[in-house]
Amino acid sequence: MKIVEVLTYYRPWVSGLTIYVERLSKALARQGHEVTVLTSQYDPNLPMYDVIEGVKVVRMPVAARVSKGVLMPGFGPMAWKLAQQADVLHLHLPQFDAPGVAMRGRILGKPVVLTYHCDLQLPNGRFNRMVDQVVNSMNQLAGRLSDAVVTYTRDYGTHSPFLSQFLDEKLHIIPPPVELPDYSSADVQAFREKHQLGDQPIIGIICRLAAEKGVEVLLKALPIVRQEFPNVRVLHAGQYQNIIGEEAYAARLAPLFEQYKDHYHLLGNIEGAELSAFYNCLDCLCVPSLNSTESFGLVQIEAMQNDVPVAACALPGVRQPVTMTGMGEVTAVSDHIALAEAICKILRHKQAYQRDSHLIGSTFSPDETAKAYVALFQKLQQGKLVGKTAEPPAYDRLRAMRDQYGRE
Repeated sequence: MKIVEVLTYYRPWVSGLTIYVERLSKALARQGHEVTVLTSQYDPNLPMYDVIEGVKVVRMPVAARVSKGVLMPGFGPMAWKLAQQADVLHLHLPQFDAPGVAMRGRILGKPVVLTYHCDLQLPNGRFNRMVDQVVNSMNQLAGRLSDAVVTYTRDYGTHSPFLSQFLDEKLHIIPPPVELPDYSSADVQAFREKHQLGDQPIIGIICRLAAEKGVEVLLKALPIVRQEFPNVRVLHAGQYQNIIGEEAYAARLAPLFEQYKDHYHLLGNIEGAELSAFYNCLDCLCVPSLNSTESFGLVQIEAMQNDVPVAACALPGVRQPVTMTGMGEVTAVSDHIALAEAICKILRHKQAYQRDSHLIGSTFSPDETAKAYVALFQKLQQGKLVGKTAEPPAYDRLRAMRDQYGRE
């Protein structure tokens, strides 16, 4: 099957969305499908044409930027060319260019699947509100032109204004792909030595420094946690410099980072075995996101695969990994006191939160995600698809595991 994946940013850009598409694309390629990613050449130093682990990547030059969006004059003609060759078009929203690609699929009679990763909510400002409205209008049009809409959980689907309109029509739930690179005890030891880790409790957070991630909630919680665990340290993995559209946010947090520099450490992007070693050193992971631009938090599953409990906010979708597995605590959004209490509870009783990491990992295996998408693509090709919003059986198995541990 020839599959075209379409999104605005792709690797080496780091975000939950780009990592999702990378993992899915590589899994599809391993299963024998021909996968092409159509995206932006957001960095002019990146090649326009590339092949990465069996996945073809086509990057279109950027003529101008509008907030975090990009304008690409060559995108439309390339989308038409690739759509003619494709068996299915797979769009990843939010994305300004999605309606045009979906329309090409309609004209050519090619199935169009739209995966909605999160709502768009730019920082405050009249211009950003206008951008929000334009992108939301484009999302609406793309949704109507698509044959199926996919999201991660029913929880997020029922609470998202965009997704909820498709609940009884064409919304499908597919677990997101999660995997971590192999690592050795030597990798863990090297990581611990690099960051001078001893026997103190370690809190992790992994995200780029963006306003919606709620990093300030953890910073405000830290002094409260230190009252019980005075030598606690926070390791923050993820880009924190030169992030498009987040310059003002970074400047606002800079004094707090300076204030807590002995206990809060910005690591920058880490990947490969070092990322796996990072999780192996944690006692608790925090996901303090503030709004619906966060719809799940793939990092929660990565942590759980390494027996690390999670303190997650109660946003729809984001609360689901902890709710389904029982492997952590869920706290009110933007409540730093509740977050501090949850962290302390986890640090006191880490082992009580640990679950079957193998079952959690297999539920979110990229190969299983790819199989679910291929089944959906094939049904569309055969014209057999009807709307379905039930969650996959794998989620029921996680809940059964949670209940079993609760009885023990």
